[in-house]
Amino acid sequence: MKKSTTSATYSLRLLIPLLGLLLFSSVAARAELDLAGNWRVILQEDTQERGAGPDIGDYLGMPLNDEARRRADQWQSASQGLPERQCILYTNFYLVQGPSNIYFSAVRDESTGRVKAWLLNGTVDRAAQEIWMDGRAHPGPNALHTDMGFATGKWENDVLTVQMTHMKVGVLRRNGVPSSDQATLTEHFIRHGDLLTLVAILEDPIYLTEPYIKSTTFRLDPTVIGGFGGAWNDPCEPQTEVPRPRGSVPHYLPGQNPAINQAEFATIYHLRAETARGGAETMYPEYKKKLTDYVPPERCQRYCDEIARVPTAPPPQKPKQ
Repeated sequence: MKKSTTSATYSLRLLIPLLGLLLFSSVAARAELDLAGNWRVILQEDTQERGAGPDIGDYLGMPLNDEARRRADQWQSASQGLPERQCILYTNFYLVQGPSNIYFSAVRDESTGRVKAWLLNGTVDRAAQEIWMDGRAHPGPNALHTDMGFATGKWENDVLTVQMTHMKVGVLRRNGVPSSDQATLTEHFIRHGDLLTLVAILEDPIYLTEPYIKSTTFRLDPTVIGGFGGAWNDPCEPQTEVPRPRGSVPHYLPGQNPAINQAEFATIYHLRAETARGGAETMYPEYKKKLTDYVPPERCQRYCDEIARVPTAPPPQKPKQ
């Protein structure tokens, strides 16, 4: 009996580490998800942002400082039509701001087969994004800054977390809000079945007083054939869109933007002028306590869907008996 008990104890001691190893392997296998494939952006999220674009002077909910506002106030969308500016790319924060689909592909180590990097294909207005998964360090602060930036990733349970640095100066939003080459970007890719949520956190010591957080959702769709309106990585071909005199550059001098001076955005949506100027305070729910005198417009005036534009029809009347 003693020999049998000793044998059982010995077997149990061997079995426990084995079970632990199997459990660890199972958890590890579930931790890394397959992100490869074509992902279609869900456009009804922030429809205006991904379509017509934000209003001039709409800085609501953005933690801008005064220098960022000054830069944005002087921006004129017509400047993007200049041939020398048509092919300037947005930063990768545009993944959560723009209308583009994405395509994930894996770069694997030839010896081990493990994913060495994830590659997010670029589009005509956004650079590709190379996410290194092999543990390499970020370069020093004086290293080259590119449209792609430098990104490293790691799995946190089943969430791919990406740290990006070394991005060029860019436009944070399509109304002139700037981002500097000192900005850093943290991305969290979260997959649930055929849905992929991206939460992006931008920190910029030059133009932002607090981190700026946005998210968007994509749906796995094998029929997607390109980023948006064209194939993946379509080349940008500048051309003369609007004839202008030689040397003419659309711009506003400080204090001369009529949309800002007349507070057009604030007027349309019945906001206080200072509210439309944004700032970290406007990001938080507590700010609405200051808007005790707010009276919303009676109905949607612009960028409305058909339901918002058409008054609700009265219910049909039953015929009299």
